[in-house]
Amino acid sequence: MVNQAEQFQTEQLPVNLDAERFILGAILTDEAAFFNVSGSKITEDDFSLEKHKVIFRRMADLSGRREHIDRVTVANELHRHGELPSVDGLSYLVTLDDGLPQIYNIESYCRIVKEKSLLRLLIRRLHAASRLAMSGTQAPDEIAADCASRLIDISKGTSFDTGLASLEKTVLDYGVDAMVNPASRQAGLGTGFLRFDDMTGGGLRPGELIILAARPAMGKTAFALSIAQHVACHPKKPKAVAVFSLEMSKESLMQRLLCMHARVDLRKHRSGYVNAEERSRLEESLSILAEAPIFIDDSAGIDLMDIYSNVLRLQQDQDVGLVVIDYLQLMGGTSGRRRESRQQDVSDLSRGLKLMSKDLKLPFLVLSQLSRAPEQRQGDHRPMLSDLRESGSIEQDADMVGFIFREEVYRPDKESLKGIAELLVAKQRNGPTGKVKLAFLSQYTKFENLAFDVGDELDTPPPEQPWRPSGGGLFAVPENDDLGGIQ
Repeated sequence: MVNQAEQFQTEQLPVNLDAERFILGAILTDEAAFFNVSGSKITEDDFSLEKHKVIFRRMADLSGRREHIDRVTVANELHRHGELPSVDGLSYLVTLDDGLPQIYNIESYCRIVKEKSLLRLLIRRLHAASRLAMSGTQAPDEIAADCASRLIDISKGTSFDTGLASLEKTVLDYGVDAMVNPASRQAGLGTGFLRFDDMTGGGLRPGELIILAARPAMGKTAFALSIAQHVACHPKKPKAVAVFSLEMSKESLMQRLLCMHARVDLRKHRSGYVNAEERSRLEESLSILAEAPIFIDDSAGIDLMDIYSNVLRLQQDQDVGLVVIDYLQLMGGTSGRRRESRQQDVSDLSRGLKLMSKDLKLPFLVLSQLSRAPEQRQGDHRPMLSDLRESGSIEQDADMVGFIFREEVYRPDKESLKGIAELLVAKQRNGPTGKVKLAFLSQYTKFENLAFDVGDELDTPPPEQPWRPSGGGLFAVPENDDLGGIQ
């Protein structure tokens, strides 16, 4: 608990020491709370006590190194920096969650601490202006201008607690021209699949959680890699892609990307039987992919904190455009806290990923498994939203849910189905649902655009573009492909 000396030092300024303790105690109890705290823009300077600042700073250090946060690791980190005695030792860390409710509201604690921090800053700024006015060393207009500038800086920080915004403010923030002229709005992130981009109004949007689900061997990883390759290898506006692979190693993913780009049979490449012409294409593709800003983390059991800290660091050096996670059910739980079921863990993960996509302002393409229900249905095996495995909250949290479906898997004897895949958009908050037919080149484990004259169905009409056939007339690409389609 806080001793009398510390209470005396802080009682003259606005503080709430219990809220500060509960924030730190909540993180020690459930390290996933650190993501909510950092997402609330709380920094170490918002804490009033020096020892609270030090403890939070060392928690941030552990998070930045992708290490777990608990009493032992924080105490060790403090000891490593010679700071453990200054925070009253391990005994104080143990008391931080004293009185913490079993169901706590970390957002409310952060709001309280931030409010008190802004009030203290306001008092200090006004006190500094008062001293200048009393000294008479500067002209009144100079003091007033300096004071106004400092107060404006503080007012920017109060956006933390302004959840409601008028329509007028929304229009001004968004831009009048962008609101009335769709052509002036920022385009979405193109995927290279033209019908899909048209259906989504220009591609994937920042802050969106996109769930891509399928039964095993349908090609969900191949579809995600096709999008990642398109984004990173765009000839005009390449963007970095962060890929978190919990199922495949980075070497296997690189091999897939290479064969997709070079259009070389993956099985032949793995067995080593490639001819001179294929080897030449592989070498050319390797030189291109080696420079592509695709970053892969294949750590097993990665969790929300790992993803957040990795993407945050990558954003400091790269123009990140997309985050891919393969796949949701393999992610580690949100904390060491005991859960009633794995379904609760998946629910927490999907909610955390949605909040993370909003905080980082990036589209998150998250792959997910389906239950066996599609295979057990008679007749039509196309998946439905109710088939999402382990959690109905995935459907609730996602901005978009799509399914990869290849009927040839269930009807291998029908020749007309070979190489035809369907992307079923079952949910889209800001657009239509429907079906987009694609070409699946199994030898390259690659998806491509399919010509519109082979029975493609969509709730919205296809874009009017000139087309030229390629690949034997089955596949098509636009003559002036500004999207930088994957070839």
